Amino acid sequence: MKREFKSLTRNLLTYFILTSIMTVLLSCNPEEEKQAVRHLKIYHEPGRFGGWPANHGIWSWGDEILVGFCTAWYMDRGMGHAVDPDKPEHHVLARSLDGGETWELEYPEKQGALLPRGAMLFGTPLPDVEYPPITELQEPIDFAHPDFAMTFRMEDHRGGGQSRFYYSYDRGKNWEGPFALPLFDTPGIAARTDYLVESSNEMLVFLTAGKSDGSEGRTLCVKTEDGGLSWEFLSWIGPEPDVFRIMPSSVRLPGNEILTTVRKREGDRRLIKGWLSKDNGASWEFLADVAPDVGGGSPPSLIKLRDGRLAVTYAHRAEPYGMRGRVSEDNGRTWSDPVIFREDGGNWDIGYPRSVQRNDGKIVTIYYYWDPETGPERYIAATIWDPDV
Repeated sequence: MKREFKSLTRNLLTYFILTSIMTVLLSCNPEEEKQAVRHLKIYHEPGRFGGWPANHGIWSWGDEILVGFCTAWYMDRGMGHAVDPDKPEHHVLARSLDGGETWELEYPEKQGALLPRGAMLFGTPLPDVEYPPITELQEPIDFAHPDFAMTFRMEDHRGGGQSRFYYSYDRGKNWEGPFALPLFDTPGIAARTDYLVESSNEMLVFLTAGKSDGSEGRTLCVKTEDGGLSWEFLSWIGPEPDVFRIMPSSVRLPGNEILTTVRKREGDRRLIKGWLSKDNGASWEFLADVAPDVGGGSPPSLIKLRDGRLAVTYAHRAEPYGMRGRVSEDNGRTWSDPVIFREDGGNWDIGYPRSVQRNDGKIVTIYYYWDPETGPERYIAATIWDPDV
């Protein structure tokens, strides 16, 4: 009887141990592990081209995310961007209310807002549309409005031309503008959306300007202290480069420090560099190579995480083509090895990301892309990734 009891006890103990092990194994769902990086399509349409979120901007209010990009018509042009130059280009917004899981497209051109214009277009202006004039701002903007958004746009990315801005008080559903941005005694301003709100009437904006010979381009910092009614040149971010230093992406650090990351070309090298201001944008010093090799050249998207770390995302525009990120735990002095999100890109014509952090701590990175399995058309993709994995 005792032997039978011991045997029963041993069998029950073995059963409970195995059951516990199986429970743990089942709770470690391998599908969940794979979900540390997930890819979604925001916009994909046969015969069309979606492109360049970094030229437009991204805004977020918790898990509500708004991003801008262009849509045009696809055409294989060999080494150039695969856009039909004889068909219209549209500027489009996509909105998510659930942290980037689902998206709805919005068309501000229906209200006559954010209309594509200028030599920077790869397609044509919209036909049969009356373009409003670019005017001077007459009333100050409240930068501290809880539903505020602002976007800066350019006429020409090659170093010359006029830039303009728009603003919204309802999370980008309606826009005021276009309003003229000064040239700041440069050959031209190629503005993209990169700003830091300092107060209800103060803002720092980070821009690209033409170099002294009119070519693309060098970076600068400007400011307004009266709600955008007037603008003041504050500083050049580094000396005039031999080739170019463009497309800043900036974050506020503790105290008076600001870190900006820029797309840089040095001879045959394409890389991302970090520049630091210790006096609120009045002067700058080189800090570090953020990504020492990005292939064919890629702009960065820099964000500050809620735990104080920094994350930068960018395209790798050389084989294997894809999207990557890096994390810094010391305010940009050093950076992790690249986190490779994907390496299935069809060629170099990908990237231009914008990123935000959502409420659960995951990062939503939005960019244009194409892969052989989907087809040659460029689409707008979102990668949702966990900076802790």
